[in-house]
Amino acid sequence: MRNHRILVSILVALAFAAGLAEPPAGAQAHKPRIAILDFDYGTVQTYSSAMFGSNVDVGKGIADLLVNDLVKDGTYSIIERKALDKIMAEQNFSNSNRADPNSAAKIGKLLGVDAIVVGSITQFGNETKHTNLGGGGGNWGGFGVGGIGHSKSNANVGISARIVNVDTGEILGVADGAGTSSRSSTSLLGGGGNWHGFGGGNADFGSSDFQQTIIGEAVKKAVDQLTTELVANAPRVATHVVTIDGLVAAVDGGQIVLNVGKKSGVNVGDQLQVVRVTKEIKDPATGQVIRRLTSTIGIVKATDVDDSSAVCTVVSGSGFQTGDAVKSVSQ
Repeated sequence: MRNHRILVSILVALAFAAGLAEPPAGAQAHKPRIAILDFDYGTVQTYSSAMFGSNVDVGKGIADLLVNDLVKDGTYSIIERKALDKIMAEQNFSNSNRADPNSAAKIGKLLGVDAIVVGSITQFGNETKHTNLGGGGGNWGGFGVGGIGHSKSNANVGISARIVNVDTGEILGVADGAGTSSRSSTSLLGGGGNWHGFGGGNADFGSSDFQQTIIGEAVKKAVDQLTTELVANAPRVATHVVTIDGLVAAVDGGQIVLNVGKKSGVNVGDQLQVVRVTKEIKDPATGQVIRRLTSTIGIVKATDVDDSSAVCTVVSGSGFQTGDAVKSVSQ
């Protein structure tokens, strides 16, 4: 019987190692932590400007959609937009650096992510065939908001992305996405939505109105395909597991200030567990503390981090006090 139990234990251990069994309830694997830069759209800027009537940052629109898809999927832990924008502003990161793996790796290292995704929009336009013109020839053209009667429009969107190792600048994986949609007797910005969200150079690609347009449908298809390929590349991203061990330095209203920061591995967006020591167990022979019993107070999330401290907001729990211990939470 004893040998049987040993054999079963060995088989279970091998199953976990091979990925054939699920980990125990409550155990969480560390997700690859990534940041996504706005996509470069220099090669399609002329076409997109003609279509929207202004220079809309379609690269930001694509990146925002991709973030939404990946957050919903849950394979990656995605850095918040606010933290990304702050680092890029501090580093004077320009639009021309969007697709540069070396520049992206530098940003990613400052953010404390495992990898960073850079991408380019390779196609963003249409082919319009006019049925009311003699010969039915095909003409490519970007055009302003409004419809063209008696025509069939095909919207085509192509995007590509690379996953970059922030330590080496090595490209860990590539992904592509393509989308096509077509309608009759309408423009690329018509055909189902009354969409006008392109003021000030920005566009809400996630809005239902935009996604009902022809170009919106093509964008969504391309991003969904790109998401699938990026998720498939997740095993190639090595995760950095950092153990945080600090203390609550101050409690100011809803803000919790910690005595650990970037040098200790804390990054904006990290969630940390706050615990309180309830009892110390000492060795009766030496008098040294051999164990500390703790109770969980709650979870906090880092919102602002410098080298030696972090400001956090409360995710769960209450009654936080100066001197409470802080440690890592598996993501």
